[in-house]
Amino acid sequence: MSGIVALIMGSKSDLKKVVPAEEMLGRMGVKAVTAVISAHRQPEKLREFVESAGEQGVEVFIAAAGKAAHLPGVVASLTTRPVIGLPISSSDLGGLDALLSIVQMPGGIPVATVAIDGAENAALLACSILALKYDDVAEALKVYRKELAEA
Repeated sequence: MSGIVALIMGSKSDLKKVVPAEEMLGRMGVKAVTAVISAHRQPEKLREFVESAGEQGVEVFIAAAGKAAHLPGVVASLTTRPVIGLPISSSDLGGLDALLSIVQMPGGIPVATVAIDGAENAALLACSILALKYDDVAEALKVYRKELAEA
């Protein structure tokens, strides 16, 4: 067993930007649970998903959002598990609006943040967190880094 990562996005249109995270998690042997839930349009559904995630074995959240990008912060406000914000370039501002929204969380509610459209790094950061507990994930990360160095 190597942990579970929940990938949440606010819109189906974000899926193509999230797929690289799903693929990287699969490569590392980590199960992903993917959900499309809007923090603005479905706040109760989001609360239920986040609060029940621990029972399903979710240990880390990746929350992808564009524009105002409230999803990662709302997820972080509902859990003490690690949350990684993935800013999506879905507006005229090229994702800078999403990046700034995610990075500027208030004190006490942290969200780790990766680059705009940085889905692979979001997955790798989630794996780094899981590697503290799961030796198979730590080993998969070592192999991946070795392959990067050799390429």
